Amino acid sequence: MGIEISFCVVNTDGREMLLRSIAAVQAERARLGFETELLVLDNASDDGSAEAVRALDADLQLIALAERRGKALNDSELMERSQGRYCLLANEDSELLAGASAALYAALEADRRASCAVGVLRRPDGVSQPSAWRFPSLGSALAQALFLHRLLVVQSRGENVRRVDWGQSAALLVRREAAAAVGWMDGEFFVYSDEVDFQKRLADAGWHTLYVPAAVAIHHEQLVTDALPARRIVELARGRDRYMRKHHGPLAAALVRWLVGWSYFVRMLAALVPPGHDWRRYRADAAAALRPARGEGLREAAAERNAAARRSS
Repeated sequence: MGIEISFCVVNTDGREMLLRSIAAVQAERARLGFETELLVLDNASDDGSAEAVRALDADLQLIALAERRGKALNDSELMERSQGRYCLLANEDSELLAGASAALYAALEADRRASCAVGVLRRPDGVSQPSAWRFPSLGSALAQALFLHRLLVVQSRGENVRRVDWGQSAALLVRREAAAAVGWMDGEFFVYSDEVDFQKRLADAGWHTLYVPAAVAIHHEQLVTDALPARRIVELARGRDRYMRKHHGPLAAALVRWLVGWSYFVRMLAALVPPGHDWRRYRADAAAALRPARGEGLREAAAERNAAARRSS
């Protein structure tokens, strides 16, 4: 038997989280009864992440990029380089708990038409986060506008393995054969909605995704903790709009922009009343949802970082 699982971790300026993520992966590898590999792609970090990984002198392959680029391209490169039948995609802010990879693996082994498997994501305080949803559409945007999103769109619930539309790539096991058949991820998505588009194309090709509640990972969510939240908000809106235009057309994309913008506007008004709520965050979400082509996102931040690095070299 060859390599069964290739653990594929992408890191951008998250050295401490990355080291914790690698330690969790190594612990998982030791528990599995088959051959695995670990590939770490450092996305031109400026915090010494690549050097810290080299200092581990561990059984892994490090790909250290000289220039920063989007996550879809990075995940695709890792999958293409990998030798496993399955690729477990993770970010530096993902920490697999004991048995997570075995549970995801067992689910895909039992269902030959399942291309992806996602588990439960928890915050560091132990509270569960949604990890699987219905594909974005006019209907899902309307549910968000009516504040029925968790009831009608979130699919990561229940105690049994079940089919879902798509799962978050914070800790996503992918059947490599299926990924190759649809041409990996679309590099036009810089980050956000890249895994949604990927799983939509897989679904269109006759595959499906599974939710596996026995698999659990801690997710140190960067949208909350990152130093560039405004840029992430812009990129999130861009990805959503690109997905809608690609799969549903310009009219549907325009309607979704207004529905999502309205939902954030209502949240902004509600946040004006209770203490401790930042209405400015919702205002930024609403503005980005309505005009995703405006503002500067993570793509521009990467370009600025790359240009500065070239000038200093």
